[in-house]
Amino acid sequence: MSFQLIPYIMLDGQAEEAIQFYEQALGAELLFKQTFGEGPQNPDSPLKPEDAALVAHAILKIGDTQIFVADSIPGLTLQQGNILTICLTTDDSNQAKQFYQALQQGGQVILPLEAAYFSPAYGMIKDKFGVTFQIFTKRQS
Repeated sequence: MSFQLIPYIMLDGQAEEAIQFYEQALGAELLFKQTFGEGPQNPDSPLKPEDAALVAHAILKIGDTQIFVADSIPGLTLQQGNILTICLTTDDSNQAKQFYQALQQGGQVILPLEAAYFSPAYGMIKDKFGVTFQIFTKRQS
């Protein structure tokens, strides 16, 4: 039996913008995207035209990992928090610095990127979508 845990970023009408941002900032590759309008429709509860363009589900490949990105289901309230973070792990301090600098555009620095006892380059950023990323650099063996 095999299974995966996949980070899922839910946004409030900003999924398309986030996809483009992660493509640029992290070199993400868009593997799949479907809008609510492209999915099956319920005739008893028709979508508003502005909701049809929202992203129902997208799959991004970043490095060796997939993440899911979507807009919240129309009519549901999105709640943001910091219980779940995404840890970008690399063995290259220069790559860690590039991720850190790209993600802080329009975001907020939580911890500056610097050497720590457990990593040659570690920091935390809350990006402009409210997603918290830990940037972790592995020690070279």
